Amino acid sequence: MNDWPEDGGYGRGSANSQPEGPRRMSHVQRPQVPQQPPRNNQGNQGYNPNFTQAQGAGYDSGYSSGQVYGGQQSGGGPQGGGRGTVPPQYAPGPGSGGPGRPAPDWRKRIKIGSIVLVVAVAAWGIGTYAWASSQMRNEVDLSKVIERPAEGDCTTYLIVGSDSREGMSAEEKKKLHTGSAEGKRTDSMMILAACSSGNTMVSLPRDSWVTIPSFVGSESGKTFPARGGSKLNAAYAMDGPELLVRTVEFNTGLRIDHYAEIGFAGFANIVDALGGVELNIDKGFKDKKSGADFQAGTQTLNGEQALAFVRTRYAFAQSDLQRTKNQQKFLSALANQAATPGTILNPFALYPTLGAGLDTLIVDEDMSLYDLGKMFFAMKGINSGDGKSMNIPISGRAPQNSLKWDMPKVKQLVQQIQNDEKVTVESDH
Repeated sequence: MNDWPEDGGYGRGSANSQPEGPRRMSHVQRPQVPQQPPRNNQGNQGYNPNFTQAQGAGYDSGYSSGQVYGGQQSGGGPQGGGRGTVPPQYAPGPGSGGPGRPAPDWRKRIKIGSIVLVVAVAAWGIGTYAWASSQMRNEVDLSKVIERPAEGDCTTYLIVGSDSREGMSAEEKKKLHTGSAEGKRTDSMMILAACSSGNTMVSLPRDSWVTIPSFVGSESGKTFPARGGSKLNAAYAMDGPELLVRTVEFNTGLRIDHYAEIGFAGFANIVDALGGVELNIDKGFKDKKSGADFQAGTQTLNGEQALAFVRTRYAFAQSDLQRTKNQQKFLSALANQAATPGTILNPFALYPTLGAGLDTLIVDEDMSLYDLGKMFFAMKGINSGDGKSMNIPISGRAPQNSLKWDMPKVKQLVQQIQNDEKVTVESDH
């Protein structure tokens, strides 16, 4: 449709030399836009029953004049439902996250946080267990031990303290008064029986007069004949842990389930990693050879002092027998301090302790970290009074200033351990 005039207007081939004056274009009537109800608060254009003619009088075809949608406007009363009116279900309430936001679900947040914490602790525990297991030295093969006794109802450990100076510098040897002897020998030996009837720790003096039975060499595989009348520590010197286990089993009749051995350096390092071990010393003593110099009373021993305490023998009238009692006392106190939540659950205490001991701790091939933990908790039980510590029953002296076992009592003691009975046997020393 063309609203321009058909007679020669300007620009349409008019013959006039001057352009025509402006013409007025005919008015075109626009259709009237009907009034519409305002948008509701959900953004839908549905009908709002609260909309009134008075509210709609100023309707501007939906064009915003700069006000933020949802804000308070004039003309919209508290019940009017116009722009800026917040429905009751979205009104902010106590504890809400702000206007238009529901209150946080704290129960759900706590539940999720607890799950995350449990997963993190489990991952830390599994990682620690895997790392510690990889540090263990499972070097003793008990399958090489021949003619073994039958298994009993208790779990038995042969715990050995050796005089190994492995990894020690000349300065450390001097500081710890260990000397510089080559090789290694047993400095202490004890049987720990973990039983449901109560735990028992039995020290075996290294000067015990025993028979070294026939055995198969752990390295050579050759069979060697029995050797009667020898000190117990000679078995270890002849063929190491396997022959020592064989000798203990032969002379006691008790089967040994696990073997654990630690040297001088590892022992001292564990004590230092724990920050020392508190011990009550009944009577003060001195010994130049071990470096011991103790006053009576409760005190905290560092690694150097602890090693001197468990090695001293010449300061006592009972010599090796008194030393074994001191060794039992200290190991129980050590286990009591190591096997606590403050050490186990604290990575700043657990990792240094494990790192200090595991790389110098030699165990049998079947011992796991779990078995090692059970051993420490069994020793802890003895320290807390849930068990018994004693020397192997002694009947007197034997050749070479050695100690003769009281065999009737030894057999009774072994029988009670094998049958998981409460130990009633007493030692006179």
